[in-house]
Amino acid sequence: MAVHGVDHINICTADLERCRAFYCGVLGFEEGYRPPFDSPGAWLYAGDAPLVHVSVTDTPRIGESPVDHVAFAVKGYDAMCMRLDDEGIAFESCQVPDNPTRQIFVKDPDGVDVELNFRDGT
Repeated sequence: MAVHGVDHINICTADLERCRAFYCGVLGFEEGYRPPFDSPGAWLYAGDAPLVHVSVTDTPRIGESPVDHVAFAVKGYDAMCMRLDDEGIAFESCQVPDNPTRQIFVKDPDGVDVELNFRDGT
């Protein structure tokens, strides 16, 4: 198992158009493919990498960070599951719809949500 990069940062917003205008219009990201999740949002690309994922929330996060989670690109899905089990760390896993990516969701010791993405499913 090996983390080999930052996969993306997820930002929550109550105003998708305003958020998209900033990241695309000001910073130069381009909106691109996003799997057919049940919730609304956008994936914003720098080149061919969707570095900023935007999730729509019903209520603004006033006084809270709009950064929802950090995600890392990882290899070794089975080894990571075994390691988390061995350490007694609770986690959830899922399959991204219409995509080979498998994911593990875990909290760090300070409560930060961490998403581990195994792009090729392994």
